[in-house]
Amino acid sequence: MKKPLIGITVNYDIKDEIGLVTHFGTVGQQWNYIASDYVDAVVKAGGIPVLIPIYGDSETTTTLVERLDGILFSGGNDVDPRRFGVRAKGYCGGICVPRDEQELELARYVIEETNLPVLGICRGLQVMNIAMGGNVYQDLEKEGDFEVHSAEMYPRTAVVHEVELISESRVANIYGSSVIGVNSYHHQAAKDLGRGFVNVGKAVEDQVIEAIEIPGERFVVAVQWHPEMMVTSDVQPRIFRAFVEACKG
Repeated sequence: MKKPLIGITVNYDIKDEIGLVTHFGTVGQQWNYIASDYVDAVVKAGGIPVLIPIYGDSETTTTLVERLDGILFSGGNDVDPRRFGVRAKGYCGGICVPRDEQELELARYVIEETNLPVLGICRGLQVMNIAMGGNVYQDLEKEGDFEVHSAEMYPRTAVVHEVELISESRVANIYGSSVIGVNSYHHQAAKDLGRGFVNVGKAVEDQVIEAIEIPGERFVVAVQWHPEMMVTSDVQPRIFRAFVEACKG
């Protein structure tokens, strides 16, 4: 059986910070880039990663999607709150308008107009949720009085808190457990869920939404933690294996 082609969305640097810091580029360039953790996780699960750069052209993006077997929405910048009808507060993080424009349109298209398996990670969960009419807390502490979830003081492989998974959900079946340990690198999270999504995982300590999915045969799943970073875990790679298996058709 052929290995499935998995599209992965990427970060986009419009300020040329990466090129100037690394001395790989020159002034005025823009950069598409992604952490190799995502690439490695897909490869180890049996898929072939295909990076989806920022085209600024929906026709080009959808033409690529037609050749893919699945889509992974990766982490990164905060989504512009104007995309769900409110103004950005001072505690909102950095926003990348070109990335928001492409990914929100792509998420709506893929979820509503195709039958492709979809996996969202961190920002990817938020993009998928907003694309379907949901919204997010701009900052969990400021707007929701939740615990700190941006635990950058820990190594990326470390368990920071536990997530309780809803029994019989796809995510619970993937992990084979009702409670799992996760890392945590986000200060935003889903607030009201978009069309079709259900909450299938919540942080044990404060009930923050940590996993969502669309029920049914199709694989449409998103998690708020970063399983691709937990390379030493026996548990976290399971979600990539399940995703890639679904992409085989």
